[in-house]
Amino acid sequence: MNKIPKAFLISDLICFVLLLAFLFSLPSKLFKTPTSFVIEASNGNLLSAAIASDGQWRFPVADSVPVKFKDCIIAFEDKRFYNHFGIDFLAMSRAMRQNWKAKSVVSGGSTLSMQVIRLSRKQDRTIWQKLLEVILAFRLEIKYSKEEIIALYAANAPFGSNVVGLEAASWRYYGRNAKTLSWGEMATLAVLPNSPSLVHPGKNSAKLIKKRNDLLDKLAKLKYIDQATANLAKLEPVPGKPMPLPQNAPHLLNRFKVERASLKIPSTRITSTLDENIQLKVNAILKRYNNRYRANDINNISALVLNAKTGQVVSYVGNIYQPENAGLQSHVDMIKAPRSPGSTLKPLLYASMMNDGFILPHTLVPDIPTQIAGYSPQNYDLGYDGAIAADKALSRSLNIPAVKMLQQYKYERFYDKLKKIGIGTLNQPADHYGLSLILGGSEVTMWDLANTYMGMVRTLNHFNTYKGLYNPEDYKPASYFNNENKDEKDYQRTSFLDHGSIWATFNAMEEVMRPGDEGLWEQFSSSQRVAWKTGTSFGFRDAWAVGLTPNYVVCVWVGNADGEGRPGLVGIEAAAPVLFDIFRLLPNGKWFETPATKLKKIKICKQSGYKAGEYCTNVTEELVPVAGEKTAVCPFHKLVHLDRTGTFRVTDQCESIPHMQHKSWFILPPAMEYYYKIKNSDYKSLPPFKDGCDLSGGNSVMEVIYPKNNAIVYIPLELDGTRGKIVINAAHRNSGSKIYWHIDNEYISTTTNFHQLAISPPPGKHTLTLVDENGERLVQTFTVLDKEKKGGR
Repeated sequence: MNKIPKAFLISDLICFVLLLAFLFSLPSKLFKTPTSFVIEASNGNLLSAAIASDGQWRFPVADSVPVKFKDCIIAFEDKRFYNHFGIDFLAMSRAMRQNWKAKSVVSGGSTLSMQVIRLSRKQDRTIWQKLLEVILAFRLEIKYSKEEIIALYAANAPFGSNVVGLEAASWRYYGRNAKTLSWGEMATLAVLPNSPSLVHPGKNSAKLIKKRNDLLDKLAKLKYIDQATANLAKLEPVPGKPMPLPQNAPHLLNRFKVERASLKIPSTRITSTLDENIQLKVNAILKRYNNRYRANDINNISALVLNAKTGQVVSYVGNIYQPENAGLQSHVDMIKAPRSPGSTLKPLLYASMMNDGFILPHTLVPDIPTQIAGYSPQNYDLGYDGAIAADKALSRSLNIPAVKMLQQYKYERFYDKLKKIGIGTLNQPADHYGLSLILGGSEVTMWDLANTYMGMVRTLNHFNTYKGLYNPEDYKPASYFNNENKDEKDYQRTSFLDHGSIWATFNAMEEVMRPGDEGLWEQFSSSQRVAWKTGTSFGFRDAWAVGLTPNYVVCVWVGNADGEGRPGLVGIEAAAPVLFDIFRLLPNGKWFETPATKLKKIKICKQSGYKAGEYCTNVTEELVPVAGEKTAVCPFHKLVHLDRTGTFRVTDQCESIPHMQHKSWFILPPAMEYYYKIKNSDYKSLPPFKDGCDLSGGNSVMEVIYPKNNAIVYIPLELDGTRGKIVINAAHRNSGSKIYWHIDNEYISTTTNFHQLAISPPPGKHTLTLVDENGERLVQTFTVLDKEKKGGR
């Protein structure tokens, strides 16, 4: 067997090594230079961009290059681009002859492929480097298509100053997308990479115009355009100094910078879901209101618009954008900033209580002076209704009924519910927030708040789509960029909030008078049906408005990024008008379909809103969430016994049973009745008992409104340093009755009709005893704090 000569083995090995060197000579990533972060609207137009980390305006490689630029750059740099494999030997030999004759470099033979290699290497061009460029250009042609090569060139060619790439140049010099440029504009850009340090807009304009015009003539000669078009293009002016790039979504751009790694997006460019037209108009609306509010030193405003049908962001304005005025803190993205939500969580409690069978839509809830463990909530108008329907309490945003409802529901349960439906800023235990959770005692972000409401909208929208089942993915946060991830279809029989409770909540949220409309908006067919809620944080630091339709969720925040409160900064006045201006931009649509199979028709007591009991006289049938069957029967309608004239209440000890009248009576507890009958003139108080009737074991006739039993109170000092007083308040069911007041078994005063007393008891525990003229007694205790031991809250 013949042995293979050693020389052949060596030559084969050398060839193999050279082949490997050639194959691996091109790096996997040709350009490692940093690129600008770029946000495009859903239509591909530029919304915002940020300069690259090396100080250059350099956009990522585009998917396609405008045909005009291809024609211009091929005509100017490499007219046989589509017919060679990286090296144009004809152009190279021509250049060598011209340079030899001129004894200097007057012409180049580099192809676009060779220029891409040169741009990627950025090294001094020795003869060896030029030879290597030839080899790498050939390797480039094997790995990349012609379209990819010209895209690499367009993205990385220098265009003067700190502008790199066609797209950046188009925006910096013309303020427009490269696809919209004319022949004259494109020819101007095409000649810039040839000598960008010598000729660029704002420098050597005459020379730039000559190079552009020569290229236009060449385009006509090569039949890319006709001569008339070339001549007209020559009349176009060349640009002057660079223009600033659009900054129509700067806060979303910054958000993308922060989140890009976690989102696993390889490029620094995204085509967002933002609607350019709506984004620009929302920017204009916020700027207009900001100019008005700044007169009151309210400097910041933000808005978020979500498409509930697609689960995508339509408009994202994190703040007004005025970087030239650092004091305004317009760089802060208020959509991501944790702030007090004011009353914007109240609809979530209302829905949760219906979902879990605690209330019906119109159930009466107490609205009376309240003190719970030293915590005394107040309504915004400082008044009391005594008792009010839950939906009316929601539409009027009353604080005391909300606290009473949360006390019934338990704040621990509501805290867990909020976390499940998307409120991600509850970082402290439930006890840290307590009952103040419902009045803005926690922090939320606009992002979480809007997405939570969108989850409710999507759940209700999908009632028919999912055949009455639920998809937890409906509560997934909105996406601000186009991705192909589809919602997982993991249908379930139950959800955080059921269809019926959401439907009833949105109906209650719709019953609010719009700002400036005086309740007449429903008469106009062009008006959208919108469910909405406002919120104002303690100290007038945050004004909120959140609104929704089956198609959109809109959230608006107004305030100061540094947390400074301002008088007049309330949701209904500052944020709601902005909300409805934004809704006027959005297309109208149908209202929510009624989730009929998730509602049940039951008999409701008209006066109390509870499930009708046997003594309810005015009964109506209503569609309520199915959990409404678990709610309590009306506790306020009771059977009372009257004498034969119907004037007095009686017992069997003072009136024979055959002579009694038995009537159903709507009876509220004394404290609720005290305020309720002031605003409800048709309320009928119970008649007094007939003389001689034994009242033992009868209904309670007195109630202390303040302080409640076992309350802890603090008596402050007056301005002159003297010790102040507390006002104790009681209610008696029978008007005109006298109450005899005792503190620690000592008589102190008598009141008639209006039962209030200002006292200044010493620190310590006290017993308050009330006795009426019929001998009815009410005894309870309260504790007065020593001022040195008062704790802050």
